[in-house]
This record gives sequence, structure tokens and C-alpha cells, in this order.
Amino acid sequence: MDQQQRDELIQIIRELSYEEREVTLASGRKSNFYFDGKQTTLHARGGLLVGKAFYEEVKQFPGPIDGVGGLTLGADPIATATSIAAQLEGQDLAAFIIRKEPKGHGTGQWLEGRKNLPPGSRVVIVEDVTTTGGSSIKAVERAREEGLEVVGIVTLVDREEGARENIEGQGIALRAVLTRTQVVG
Repeated sequence: MDQQQRDELIQIIRELSYEEREVTLASGRKSNFYFDGKQTTLHARGGLLVGKAFYEEVKQFPGPIDGVGGLTLGADPIATATSIAAQLEGQDLAAFIIRKEPKGHGTGQWLEGRKNLPPGSRVVIVEDVTTTGGSSIKAVERAREEGLEVVGIVTLVDREEGARENIEGQGIALRAVLTRTQVVG
């Protein structure tokens, strides 16, 4: 991804995903701004740029990397876009989804895309936004319970509110495509 594409991604995030308003975050914290990453990741051009940006970040981890995924719903379009970006470069990188609750019927599984990722597969957890890192850590724990080796985490936007410290404190590498400062200025 060149600088022009990176600038374009920042502009899409500013236009579609950033809002200044009072919200309660997943962490329970109150904030006066909000990033709705799905508005960018589900946008045609935004999704393409996100896939390219995430694949570039995934390649920074020691390989091989077999898959990318995370907690539904924020991670779903990112995992798919990243998988497609990798395939366009001739690399196989499976996407997977971690359910918030096990499937209520059939296999009762937590992880979708299981057949593409045998036990021991090396994966990267993807997120649209990190605040404290709680959701990311939960995704890491669930992936490990499913027999996957988590190599690291990539987030679209790090809100710079403790996620890096909390995640890296658990011995897990965090890479951010962008930080709040880079998006908001």
C-alpha cells in the first residue's frame, strides 16, 4: 500500500467511521468520540484498502501465517478482505470467525472456517478498533482453546487508551494500521 492509498484509507475512516459524540465503549468506558470500523470495512473501496493494509501488517510477523480472524462481527470483513489481498499476491491465508457464543445446534463450534486451519495453525487476530484490548485478548484465548497458535494481533485503529500495554503485557505483539492520533490529528 503506497502513501496515496494510506491517505485515502484515513480519509474514508474520517468520513465514515469517526464520530464525535458521547458513547459507552465495549470496555465500559465513556468516551466523547467513536470509531465504527465496520462503516469503513464494509465500504467497497475501504474494504479493499483495509485488506491490503492488514496483509502488509500480517507479513511483518515471523511466518508462516496460516490464517487471520477474530471475534464476530468487527473482524469478519477484515479477515475476508485480508485473505483476498493475500490471494491476489499468490499467498494462501485462510479467514476464520470466532463466535461470541458456541453454535446453538449441530457441532456447537466456536470457530468458523475450522477445516482450513488444522490444530497448530499459526494465526493473527484482527480487530477493527482497540481500546483496552479486552476483546482482542478474549479472541486470542478462544483461538488458543481451539488449538491455534496466535502469532499476534492487528487492529485497524488503536484508540491509544491502553490496548498496546495490556496486549503486550500478555506477551502478544500488537500492530496497528493506524492510531487515533493519525486519524484525528
